Amino acid sequence: MSAAADAGNGSSAVSAGQIAARSTAVLEANWRKTHTVPAAGLYPHQWSWDSSFIAVGLSRVSPRRAGQEMDALFAGQWDDGRLPQIVFDPHRDQDYSPGASFWQSRHIPGAPEWVDTAGLVQPPNHAWAVWKIHQADPAESRRRSFLERNYPKLVRWHAYLSGRRNRGGSGLASIVHPWESGTDNSPLWDTVMTRIPADCKTELNRPDLQHADPGERPSQKEYGKYFWMAERYRDHHCDDADADYPFLMEDPLFNTLLAVSEFALADIAAELGLPGTAHRTRAKLITAAMEELYVPELGCYSARDVTDGSVVHKATINGLIPLLLNGHTHADDLLATLNGPRFMAGKALLVPSYDATADDHNPALYWRGPAWFNMSWMVAEALDRVGRREQSDYLRGNIGRLAAEHDFPEYVDPWTGAAHGTRSFSWTAALALETTYPRSAS
Repeated sequence: MSAAADAGNGSSAVSAGQIAARSTAVLEANWRKTHTVPAAGLYPHQWSWDSSFIAVGLSRVSPRRAGQEMDALFAGQWDDGRLPQIVFDPHRDQDYSPGASFWQSRHIPGAPEWVDTAGLVQPPNHAWAVWKIHQADPAESRRRSFLERNYPKLVRWHAYLSGRRNRGGSGLASIVHPWESGTDNSPLWDTVMTRIPADCKTELNRPDLQHADPGERPSQKEYGKYFWMAERYRDHHCDDADADYPFLMEDPLFNTLLAVSEFALADIAAELGLPGTAHRTRAKLITAAMEELYVPELGCYSARDVTDGSVVHKATINGLIPLLLNGHTHADDLLATLNGPRFMAGKALLVPSYDATADDHNPALYWRGPAWFNMSWMVAEALDRVGRREQSDYLRGNIGRLAAEHDFPEYVDPWTGAAHGTRSFSWTAALALETTYPRSAS
């Protein structure tokens, strides 16, 4: 029997109890008094969307700690409402680049004065996570006024994305850097990256290469381009008003999570006795606006370049995540693409990050082919929503098994399960832990 069939039939070498115990141990080791680092060596600070995924898993064993995770992140919120990509640990500035000394955030108007942060953002899965934390233990959440404290912060965060980041006027939020997508070197950004200079002013120190194989990380040239964009954004005080800024992309993953989180805000508002109609309306408007990103010949969504209006014709995992949106117009097409040759083809263990039929697909290179646990977890959540429980069970089973068997890797080969990237990765552990519990309402 194949490994895929083995996992699908539940004959895992590790039990749910073992997965839960090992996952919890990773999360405990990566806890830093107020938050969880993604990985002790490679990622020594607090990352925005990482913390939301981590909190979802933590909520299954300690809703209070899950709430602390979000509280620590929200402490770094800017006056304009943005939740920063990174909240920096002041003792680890030399261990990650670009760090606090690069961003100098305390000198940027509107940034918090009590903590150093990056100026960029990450995908907005935060309200979704907050709602799941509340659902895990409503009594504890109410006792700690968890929703009351965080609802206004989430409203301000979404207002920032729907306002200053609506750069194309389409109703979709634009990202201003590949790092903001969470899928850093995805093929979605290849064309726009050709017009980004690589001659950044910053000396390119690469601490990441001390913790991961260079063949599994973006290249030095790519990092030069990343830093050039970050320098320009920083030097304009992160004000989102740089008229000639060259990287403005509407990403289907980012905007799907914004819509999902707007629906979550509606549920939070209802719990607080507040009107939630505006949140549901906003979620539906985002969903409708995303139709402009659908590419029929790919059978999935893609990213649009705001600078020229073109839609990238490449199939990536970002384009499948809209399956999370209830009552989806293209649900059948997305399911066919998911299960066709571009992605799972009936034999993948987890969902590849990039079209497996593409000539430049690489199952070991970051976002250019490997499977990531958070993406497969979101696809499993989406499959539950459309009634595909058996396939959701298959993915969830493989998430837990592969995580525990390979020391909770950052990502894996979609077909063999071979581990890549760093180990003891927190969202891998958190989502593996989550899969050992019964489904919770989204």
